[in-house]
Amino acid sequence: MLPSISSPALIYCDARNIFEIKRGFRQTSHNMVFKCQEDSFLKQYTTKIVSCEYATIERTDVDVATGGEARPVRGFNVVCEDTILFPEGGGQPCDYGTINGQPVRRVLRKGNIAVHFVESSSSFEEGAEVHQSLDWDRRLDHMQQHSGQHLITALFDREFKYDTTSWSLGSNVSHIQLNTPHLISRESLDLIERQANELIREGRPVSVVLVDPEVDEEFNDARAPRGLPKDHEGLARVVRIEGIESNMCCGTHVTDLSQLQCIKLLYAEKVKTNILVHFVVGERVLRKLGEVFQREQQLTTALKGGAQQHLELVQKLQQNVKGTRKSFLQLLKDFASAEAERLEDLSKAERPKYFSLHRRDGIEVDFIHTFLRHAPEGIFYFLTVSEGGAAGSSGKGHLVLRGDPAVVEEIGPKFLELLEGKGNGKAGSFQGKINNLAKLPECIELLESHFKPKKSIEPKPVSGS
Repeated sequence: MLPSISSPALIYCDARNIFEIKRGFRQTSHNMVFKCQEDSFLKQYTTKIVSCEYATIERTDVDVATGGEARPVRGFNVVCEDTILFPEGGGQPCDYGTINGQPVRRVLRKGNIAVHFVESSSSFEEGAEVHQSLDWDRRLDHMQQHSGQHLITALFDREFKYDTTSWSLGSNVSHIQLNTPHLISRESLDLIERQANELIREGRPVSVVLVDPEVDEEFNDARAPRGLPKDHEGLARVVRIEGIESNMCCGTHVTDLSQLQCIKLLYAEKVKTNILVHFVVGERVLRKLGEVFQREQQLTTALKGGAQQHLELVQKLQQNVKGTRKSFLQLLKDFASAEAERLEDLSKAERPKYFSLHRRDGIEVDFIHTFLRHAPEGIFYFLTVSEGGAAGSSGKGHLVLRGDPAVVEEIGPKFLELLEGKGNGKAGSFQGKINNLAKLPECIELLESHFKPKKSIEPKPVSGS
């Protein structure tokens, strides 16, 4: 049974059915509504090709950091008469699926059409009938997160008068941005979470209303954080949660809140002048629980204690590490002082022209400073400390030179170039950060050649007549 309608151009629908009531005439509406919005649960669909053009896109699943090469994907931009694959919009990523068995890697909305990028070696003929198939797991996940976001937003508004200014549907965790500078307590998060899950258990209906933004009062009452797109035409789509809220939205949604299964508000954090509330809905709650339990088991094994002891055991480890590090640093300072005193004990005739010392055990630059405070003058010092690594391997670290100002000025820039570093110096002292310790042997060779005694050239004897 239809609700009473006061506007002459008002469409009521749920995710399974959409129709227009206008002067007593019922017809299917195609005005800015795709098949995926008419029926969010439709997984298979047959339609026809309107246009097909060759195109390429960059892969988004390549990890360049691990050596993967981001090569363009070749295919076609395909427009169909209609689509069950949702185009990216309203904070919701696009659907994936197939057209005639070929993978759809992206769907974008341009005006009132949806453009599918299909990875395929062959094109599609205009007017040809094709079969669309939906990646249902991805769709269900997006519906749960999106409808869950509407519910969370409405409850924060109702309880605290906090406006949601934006939201992000992440691959693992989503968040809403609340327009408040006040950090939200765990008690407040638990209150919203408890209310949300009570409404989920009630199974409140979720429906869609298409309204004329120019004349209809329903549009004026709807939440619209982003406003209508600039290229929007015709009726506006408003998603309603019965007794909770109305929100202008183009996304795909569940038909009642019970399909969300459950909501978990993870934590809130302050970012500039706003608050982000991170959450998971539905299947993601189960996945998150599984991940947390697996980590708990791993910690139990590593710490040799039950979950209730984890915090106490970790705190003890931190204290032990802190004490051990303090002792280690003191030993390093003692070692640096001993090395410097060994040089100091040499007679001036025995002292070397240059001294080179390189530590690769991750110690801090304080080691160098301690050494130089006790080291004698008159020797050129080339000292480095770096992260752990085998000799000859690349790595980052810190370099210090001290000695004759002319030699420091000459050699310092050469060392930085070899070690791919940045730094500066003055008055016989030079220091900088270095990024490639693999060239350290070349620096030592350069230092040796500079201080190597020059061979004298004996004049040739002149033979007499």
